[in-house]
Amino acid sequence: MFGRAGSFSTMMVNVTDLSNVIPAQTGRSWRSTKHAAEYLLLRGLVGLLHILPLDFGSWAMGSLWRLVAPRLRRHDRALRHLAAAYPTKSAAEIDTLARAMWMDLGRTFAESLMVDRIVKAGRVEDASGPLIEAVKASGKGVVFVSLHTGNWELVVIPTVTNGIKVAGVYQRMKNPKVDDYVALVRRDRYPRGLFVKGADVGKKLLRIVRGGGAIALLADLRDRNGLSVPFFDRPAPSTTFPALLARGSDALLVAARVIRTHGVRFRIEAEILDIPRTDDRNADVDAATHLTHQLFEKWVREHPEQWMWAHRRWG
Repeated sequence: MFGRAGSFSTMMVNVTDLSNVIPAQTGRSWRSTKHAAEYLLLRGLVGLLHILPLDFGSWAMGSLWRLVAPRLRRHDRALRHLAAAYPTKSAAEIDTLARAMWMDLGRTFAESLMVDRIVKAGRVEDASGPLIEAVKASGKGVVFVSLHTGNWELVVIPTVTNGIKVAGVYQRMKNPKVDDYVALVRRDRYPRGLFVKGADVGKKLLRIVRGGGAIALLADLRDRNGLSVPFFDRPAPSTTFPALLARGSDALLVAARVIRTHGVRFRIEAEILDIPRTDDRNADVDAATHLTHQLFEKWVREHPEQWMWAHRRWG
């Protein structure tokens, strides 16, 4: 899962370099065995986490990531990104932030397998209630956008508790067994459908929004073909898709975030973004995208240890 939401298989040993020396039939058998082993490991981890106390399971996984991740290649990338974003901080301060980030990501990985327990235990404070009520009363379609901060797996909980049926998009994982399980675990949070990222998903989402429905997207990752917007004073290629959907459908664009307040306790906040609606739709979309990432930067600066700095955001 390092660096990519929902990807469990990247924690396993990379064997793709053997593809040129293993016969095709043997290669398929190897992959099948590897996928089965990963799936069994995942289910075993899920079982263990559901036996352990909630706080301890989260802390233990976070501590493991904090120990292991600084020895991996992505730690250097996180250090570079943090140093560029905070040029006045010392190397020791940057390293402390990076290690705190790995702790948060490790916690998030464990907690993503225990979302129902977290919600049932009353660990999620919904500070978006009045806004959600206004969204429902508007009768318009809604595009929710969020970022990889706190525990982003929880960001749609207010829509579930307030009866807003949301559709979502996710990146299919290489391991089909793990992919099926993770999609099943998330299904109840996305009653309008959880779609695999692909060429035709845009049309599906557009139909939902134009019909007055709601979709939820994570929009803070790098998009190679996206709009270059300033993010921590550096140009960052960013997706215009959420703004395009909202502007083209006369829908609301709502930014939401999850804040880890302490341990396995969270607060969810949201605000409606003001989309320009002039005669120049492209300019409106660009402006709304800039506005989205200005807010994202503000949020990240408030809790920098809770954002995913190891992702290749700028390059």
